[in-house]
Order: sequence, then C-alpha cells, then structure tokens
Amino acid sequence: MTLSLQSLVAEQRRAQGHALILSALAAAVLALCAVLLMGLSGWFIAAAAAAGAGGKAAVMAFNYLLPSAGIRLLAILRTGARYGERLAGHAAALNALAEIRPALYRALARGRPEAALALSSGEASARLVQDVDAVETLFVRLSAPWSAAAALVAGLALTLLAGPVPALCLLAAMGLLLVIGRLLAQGVSTEPGREVQGATGELKDAVAAYLAASPDLVCYDLEDRAVAAVMAHDQRLGQAQGRVVDGEALMAALQAVVSGLAVAAVLLAARDVAIPLAALAALSTVVALEGAAGLLRAFERAGAAAEAERRLNEVLIPSTEPARSPDPFGVRDLTLPIGGGVRLAPGVRAALVGPSGCGKTQMLERLIGLRTAGLEGFAIAGTPLARLTPAFVRSQFAYGPQDARLLTGSVRDNLLLASPRASDAELWLARADAGLEDRISAMAGGLDAWVGEGGARLSGGERRRLSLARALLRPSPWLVLDEPTEGLDSQTEALVIARLEQRLARTGQGLLLVSHRPAPLALCDRTLRLADPVAGLQPLATTAG
Repeated sequence: MTLSLQSLVAEQRRAQGHALILSALAAAVLALCAVLLMGLSGWFIAAAAAAGAGGKAAVMAFNYLLPSAGIRLLAILRTGARYGERLAGHAAALNALAEIRPALYRALARGRPEAALALSSGEASARLVQDVDAVETLFVRLSAPWSAAAALVAGLALTLLAGPVPALCLLAAMGLLLVIGRLLAQGVSTEPGREVQGATGELKDAVAAYLAASPDLVCYDLEDRAVAAVMAHDQRLGQAQGRVVDGEALMAALQAVVSGLAVAAVLLAARDVAIPLAALAALSTVVALEGAAGLLRAFERAGAAAEAERRLNEVLIPSTEPARSPDPFGVRDLTLPIGGGVRLAPGVRAALVGPSGCGKTQMLERLIGLRTAGLEGFAIAGTPLARLTPAFVRSQFAYGPQDARLLTGSVRDNLLLASPRASDAELWLARADAGLEDRISAMAGGLDAWVGEGGARLSGGERRRLSLARALLRPSPWLVLDEPTEGLDSQTEALVIARLEQRLARTGQGLLLVSHRPAPLALCDRTLRLADPVAGLQPLATTAG
C-alpha cells in the first residue's frame, strides 16, 4: 500500500476509534445540553417574571423547583460533557500525532535520498512540527459535525414549541451560516493558511542556516544583515498570520450577524405566542447557531491542513523497491563504472584519486545509495545497483563522509548511530582505532561526555576522527572513507593511518578511499584514477590505473 498522509490518518482514526466515538458523543451531549439549558433558562426567567407580574396568587402557583432542578442537571451534564469531549478528542489527536511523527521520520530516513537530503534542517523541522500540528485538526474537529447536528436538533425541538415558522427560521439561519461560512473561509482563510505553513518552514530554514554560519557572520560583521534577512522571513510569516486572524474575525462577525438576524426573525415569527415560549425560542436559536462554531473553525483551518497535507505527502513518497537482494552471505565484490568497468574483489583496498570536481565523492555517494541517478555500471556481487534493495545496499558499506556531522549529544550517542547494540568494549576499540583514546579519556564522563551543539566542544580534527570511529563501528564488508585525515597534523595523521592499517588487517574489510593527501594512499593496494569531469552530472569520464 502506498504510504501517504491519508493512509496514516485513516490508520490512526481506526486505532483511536473508541476515543473519537466518545469525543463525538460527548460533543453531541454538550451541544444538546447547552441548547436545552439556554432555552430552559430563558423560559424560566420570562415565566417567573410573568408570574411575578400576575400577582401573589400567580407567584404562589408558579412551580420553580422543577425548572431549577432541570437547569442544575443540564449545567452539570454540560460541564461533564465538555470535559469528556476535550479529554477524549485531544487524547485521540495527541496519540495519533505521536504515531504519525515517527512514521514521517522513518519515511525521511528510508525514502529517496534526493528527496530527504534536499530538505534543510529547518524545513524538515517545520514539516515534523508545524505541518503535523496542522493535521491535528483532522482529529480534534471530527466531533464538530456531531456537535452542530445535536445543537440543531435540540434547537429545532425547542423552537417548534413556539411554532413551525420559528423552527424554519432557525433551520434557514443554520444553512445560511454554514454555506456562507464555507465560501468565506475559502476566500479569506485558505490561502493565508497555506502561506503560514510555507513561511514557517522558510523562517526555520533561515534561522538554522544563519546560526550555523554565526562565527563567519561575527568575523565579517554581518550580524545586522543576517538579522534583517531572518526578519524578512518573519515579516512574511507575521503578515500571513495576520491575514489568518482577519479571516477568523470575519467568521466571528458572520456568526454574530447571522445569529442576530435569526433571533430577530424567530421573535418576529413568535410574536403571537406567550413571552416565555418566545424567549425560549430566541435563546435556543442563539445557542444552536453557536453549535456550528466547530465546523466554522474547521473551515478556517482547511487551507493550513491542506497545505500541510501536501508538504507531508512530499516527504512520504516511497522509494521504488527494486527487484531483489542477493544472498547476504554470498560474495560481495564491487563493480565501478571506471573505464570499461572495474571489479574489486572482497577485501581489496582501492583509492579513488583525481583532480577536485572530477566526481570522486559523487561516485561514492551513488555506490552507497545516497544518489539514485546515474547508477549505470555500478554492481554488487554482479547485480546492477539499480536492481538492489536500498536496505541491502546500505548494509554493505560503512561510510565516513568528508563533511563530518555529529549529533548534539554525547560521544556514546554519536557512536551508537552506526551500531546501536555495540558494547562499551567495542566503542572503546573504535575510539582507539580512530586515534581518539587520549582525548575522550580526558573528557569528563568518557563515552558519556557531552560534545556540544553539533560537536562544538570538539576541534575540527576531533570531529572528523569521531566520525571515523563511528564508521569503524558499523559491521559491513566495505569501509568507504572520504578525506578521513583532512585537517589533521602529520603526527595525528600517521597515528590514524597506522591504526587503520592494523584494523583492516584484523578484519579483512575492503576499503574505498578518497584523499588528496598522499599519506592515506599508502593504505591502498590499488589506485583508480578519475579524469576531469564532463558536463555537470553526466556519466564520469574515467580511466583505471
């Protein structure tokens, strides 16, 4: 089944079915009690006033105990129903969102790389937070039609006591309110709601980008320019939110105007009936129309929900599952599109060399599944890469990228990304093989030492070596390293290379290495030379050596 937001929402509606049904029933009881309470209160006040004006005999004959008891009962039931509707409805929504967010994150992690990697951190955060929050209305507002229907039924029942014409006036007012409300929401709320979702992502994206570049901004005295750029995004978001609020004000004005006209029409139609019944019909009309408030709010938020749904479905587009995976215990040789095709036997250590920009990093990214275009000529165990499942392809490689990215957390948190079940002994061994044993031992907490925001407490070389240690922890046939010693001094580089030589000899792991520095190339027994690139991302013009 194709993964989509609609399927996730439908699944969670089934999972939260009992809570949603309870919420709908509570909303119906709430609306029913509210209309009856207001109608009964209006009748009671008007009837008591009429009895008081009728003299002492009328007052003595007036039974105020039953209406008082009814009012108290309805007030208690309304309070309980309101609590139950809020509790059940929001519990269902929050439980559903707690399942939807991990599903979205899994889709990002497992989906097509060109889609997932194209999202900046700010945009990804906006989709996982603001867009998912906008979807909450799909759950919380499920009880709105029940509430509106119950309010209308109760209102019609009470206004019928004053005659059929007042009841028809209420029915017409409800229809008018919903039709005009829907059209008005489409005109004044839909587009601003969409803009709010998009502008939120742009603002978060800008903030994340400028925070990442904050040292350079300070050095070049560009803080004011960065603040101005962020505030421009904030202004756009504020303007969109202002238009949303304007739409909400118009919807509130519409409800007030329709309610006023409906009350006037009901009172006019009930002019020949007793005053208490006229008061009952008028107040019942007001509260019955208020029962449509939930539907009106759903109309207002439809634009934001639709835009959130579109943005989330972009994330949920599944990758196409290829035909098969080879035997995971079979031969794991590699074929690369270099020259007429180069085959690398298991355990071979090969270096990819060539001028900057010739496509070495792109070749590695295609091989390990970070790029899905231009896979012609790549194969694992003789099977073309395009026919292999992403899970199998990823299982074959441990990757140390050129740009070392670290989690905001501890040393342990960062290492366990590669092997979640690794023991402390394995973590310490990987740390030693990356030449980090002295540095981590000196940190308070050792493996549990905090590395700061994105590894800010570590130097550039230490972050690179921690990234290398993470790659060394992953149990896979091939180790893929892109500039593993860049930024290291010669002594540290020599230590890292010696440790890598020992580890590769011990594990028999194959190596694919990209490096512009000569020292790491000593690890390799084969060199693959890439020529200057052809245009853009065209197939690489290469030679083997």
